[in-house]
Amino acid sequence: MTFFRDKYKYILYVYFVLSTLFFSAGVYGQTRIKAYEAYIKKYSDIAIEHMQKYRIPASITLAQGLLESGAGMSDLARYSNNHFGIKCHRNWRGPAVYAPDDGPNDCFRKYKTVEDSYRDHAEFLAYGSRYKVLFDLSITDYKGWARGLQTTGYATDKAYANKLIKLIEDYELYRFDDKNYRKKYKEESNSLAHEGWKHQPYKTHGLVYVIAVEGDTYASIAEEFGFKEKDLLKYNEVPKGFPLNEGDIVYFQKKKSKADEPYYQHVIQVGESMHGISQKYGIRLRNLYRLNKKNYDYVPEEGDVLKLR
Repeated sequence: MTFFRDKYKYILYVYFVLSTLFFSAGVYGQTRIKAYEAYIKKYSDIAIEHMQKYRIPASITLAQGLLESGAGMSDLARYSNNHFGIKCHRNWRGPAVYAPDDGPNDCFRKYKTVEDSYRDHAEFLAYGSRYKVLFDLSITDYKGWARGLQTTGYATDKAYANKLIKLIEDYELYRFDDKNYRKKYKEESNSLAHEGWKHQPYKTHGLVYVIAVEGDTYASIAEEFGFKEKDLLKYNEVPKGFPLNEGDIVYFQKKKSKADEPYYQHVIQVGESMHGISQKYGIRLRNLYRLNKKNYDYVPEEGDVLKLR
């Protein structure tokens, strides 16, 4: 990649890159969980390796690992290295542990290493007759795979497929399924790292943004990326000196007049503010008030339903 001395021009280039790379990103303003990103970074190589060997999409492997193990933090994962919730079944001859699940004392497989769990998961799908139909799907058809895992009985959760798809789209796991996409993504990520930035730009709602880390201010982010502080304050609709917390979204562009589909409404949770909701969905604050026919004195209460478009 050509080195850009003018960082503002480089931001425009980043915007173009993200427009082509991340046009379908499913983050939708949601703050990414650091533990999930760490898990993805740690196990993406083995997921890709198993995709090449067993023809299971790496996105599916990673999404199942995240979901079943709570990003490696569940008791089953921590104490038994079982990252996929695979039960003993009749043909299992290895170590086992017992825990409540569908029943009060279900039998789960126990592994010496996490890698053993990943290998057993791949073989469980690749050699199990009930999952045979999935291997007729394209390696990049993560939605078909997610639906197929649910309909063939991998899990009893009726929202299992939707949860996998959301994880894949929120964390862009689909990038690991396509060799060319994966290569391009890696090249661009490395180029961003070479610029010495401590923030990774993302794109959602058609807007480029970064996620604040501890110690950030609008001034420090503006300096890092070559913006004027007043422009970032304007884009994010905050006054000078407004504090940033870890995980906050900082937009590099003016927000939109309404949320993207399929986000039609938002149910207020404890501790939420109108500004926080406008950041979450990339909506200009005044538009959020207008859509809901509220004045600026309005304080959202838990359970209130706000229109987003």
